[in-house]
Amino acid sequence: MEKSNRLYVFLGALVLVGIIFITRLFFLQIIDTSNYYKAQAYGSNEITIYPARGTIVDRYGKLLVYNDASYDLMVVPQKAKDFDKAALCKELMIDTTEFNKRLKKAARYNPREASVIYKNLPFHLYTRLQEVLYQFPAFYIETKIDRRYNINGAAHLLGYMGEVNERELEKDKYYKPGDIKGITGLEKSYETFLRGIKGKKVVLVDKFSKTQGSFAGGKFDSLPTAGENIISSVDLDLQVYGEQLLANKTGSIVAIEPGTGEVLCLINNPNYDPNLLVGQQRNRNFSALLLDPSKPLFNRALKAPYPPGSTFKTVQALIALQEGVLTPATRYPCHGGYHMGSITVGCHPHASPLDLENSIAKSCNAYYCYVYRSVLDNPKYPSVQAAYTQWTKYLNSFGIGVKTGIDLPEESSGIVKKSNYFERVFGKNWRSSNVVSISIGQGEIGLTPLQMANVAAILANRGYYFTPHVIRTIGDKNIVPDDFKKKHYTLIDRRHFDSVIAGMAKVCIPGGTAGRTGITGIEICGKTGTAQNPHGKDHSIFIAFAPRHNPKIAICCIVENGGYGADYAAPIANLLIERYLATDKTAPSSKPEMQKRMLTANLTGAKISASDSLKALANKPK
Repeated sequence: MEKSNRLYVFLGALVLVGIIFITRLFFLQIIDTSNYYKAQAYGSNEITIYPARGTIVDRYGKLLVYNDASYDLMVVPQKAKDFDKAALCKELMIDTTEFNKRLKKAARYNPREASVIYKNLPFHLYTRLQEVLYQFPAFYIETKIDRRYNINGAAHLLGYMGEVNERELEKDKYYKPGDIKGITGLEKSYETFLRGIKGKKVVLVDKFSKTQGSFAGGKFDSLPTAGENIISSVDLDLQVYGEQLLANKTGSIVAIEPGTGEVLCLINNPNYDPNLLVGQQRNRNFSALLLDPSKPLFNRALKAPYPPGSTFKTVQALIALQEGVLTPATRYPCHGGYHMGSITVGCHPHASPLDLENSIAKSCNAYYCYVYRSVLDNPKYPSVQAAYTQWTKYLNSFGIGVKTGIDLPEESSGIVKKSNYFERVFGKNWRSSNVVSISIGQGEIGLTPLQMANVAAILANRGYYFTPHVIRTIGDKNIVPDDFKKKHYTLIDRRHFDSVIAGMAKVCIPGGTAGRTGITGIEICGKTGTAQNPHGKDHSIFIAFAPRHNPKIAICCIVENGGYGADYAAPIANLLIERYLATDKTAPSSKPEMQKRMLTANLTGAKISASDSLKALANKPK
């Protein structure tokens, strides 16, 4: 009986062990089909799923920037051991030296994580690799997002994308080697909104590198979140029209909506097609643009400090009115200019003497030499140096000598010298006569086109401005940064603006310095400027706003080597004002001859530039 019991115990134990083994085998072979053991049998890849980058549209919803798919060949360096390197190099059409260089770079970054080894595969190469990639288990193709631009201009405003560098990889863990991000313009300023959130997919692959399904049933996968779409402040029609008017000229145009600070257009010429800096040819084209002697990459609107010329008289008059050294009735003589000892500041013929209103309309240089010296020699200050320091504070309140804070990178603060600069040049007790050229916007003063447009907006608003910005809203929640809603007041009382604006209203009517450029039915308040240029013909400058009451647009136009302000800058600016305020944007201009002259004028006299050649290449039918 005892022997029989031991047998039953032994058989029971044997059956129990058998059940355990069978259960375990069943679990491994039938139940657990997607986890660790299958990964060991085949292998896995973690594929980044790139989100759709946010689109950018103009203020009326017209598409400016959208997405396009691009394809990168990825490698996991640790797995790239036994494969036919020569065969893969042949498929990629690169030599083994270059291939080894890329592979080592990927291994240095992280041998266990995937890195780009061939960026922006041409489509024919992408389709070919799909057929042969099973031969190279450590490699796979990842789909990414690249950009396309719906306009062959506006490059300095929209910006372009470029590959992240090592410093950026260390700074922001969002990126990995081969990723692209905004480098300039809106693409850079709003990168964190536009880029979205990456997703990932972990897949099982067999020994031929073919996908065999999800790992762990998708347990470790995550979906991407698309980037925020941006409604920009730009008027696409106005931007394109302005670029046409500025073609074959060097200069810049900036237009602002005074009541909001929204930038309506921002134009530079030379310009370039932002689509040149997309895809496989990005690096080659960038090098060509960088070496182009016409400097198409230079953002004149934000970075070039031009002498403002006579447009600066509006600011000088306002400061003098605030300081109490000038009244609207004040008259000063002009005998062909301003003369004091050895100092002469010339002026064009006009009636003399003039009051404040007509000094603006006729742009009298002598008048503003007297005005500026009265500001600096004001007896309420202990010295010229103290008066000058206060004068610079007035300028800063206009956004002059400081950055406006526009939501675009690389803005310059322009040029406003401090008092100690003149001490080094003229001695400790320098006098107002030493800097008299500043009275008419020459000498040691420089404003960017953006700053001049902002001055026009301040004049339109009678004393304040909003931070200039190139977006209206961000994302579905229509986000607008609070900084863009705040009014920035100058140090000038509102009442002083009336006389200056009355003078500006006379500029574009017969008898004013730009009398032939006015637009019938629109009261344009403007100010011409002719900035001396030591390197050639004078620069043509014009600032304006319109209409006079309840203004909708403020603008600055600068045409390098364009001569008088009325020659090119005023006609171009006034044509843009007419287009923007028109109810019917397709209606012909009321100044067809002026428009034709601006569209066909060629002031550069240069042969086609490298950037133009690239643009023609980019637009060549394929």
